Amino acid sequence: MSDSLKLQAPVAPWYKHRWPWLLMIGPGLSVVVGSFMGYIAFTQPDALVVGDYYKQGKAINQDLKRDTIASDLAMDTRLSYDVAQARLTGSVHSFGKAYQAPLQLHLAHATLPEKDIKVLVQPDAAGNFSVALPMLERSRWQVLVENDKREWRLSGIWTWPLQRSIALHADEEL
Repeated sequence: MSDSLKLQAPVAPWYKHRWPWLLMIGPGLSVVVGSFMGYIAFTQPDALVVGDYYKQGKAINQDLKRDTIASDLAMDTRLSYDVAQARLTGSVHSFGKAYQAPLQLHLAHATLPEKDIKVLVQPDAAGNFSVALPMLERSRWQVLVENDKREWRLSGIWTWPLQRSIALHADEEL
């Protein structure tokens, strides 16, 4: 044997060196973080994505017809929320006269469908109504007012509490 082979120090196995471990930290962390993000994505589905998008797309045409009917009836409504009394009050008119048929009010929360509010109200002879509601959450609400047979509708966006009240007019939607 040659002298150069006898003088070499024994080489430690790869796992006893620090460089392979330092090089593996990045890919290892990527796998851990990716697994965690995958877990979050599959256990908490996004509520804004719908599975029956084709069916909802066909329903848009029906909604446009309801907007046109509301415009033909010159419908308008005003809504306001009184924090002290925890009441949603409003009025609804057709051609400037009081509308007295039952109404469905739907306040859709911007991101959380479980916080949506649906109530059925009966306007009085002057077209006014009032309904008790729990504290209205600070949010951007999609407001939908329609008759109980869903023949017409008024819709709009209400940013509570920046807007203390909202007025919806059928002609503004078209």
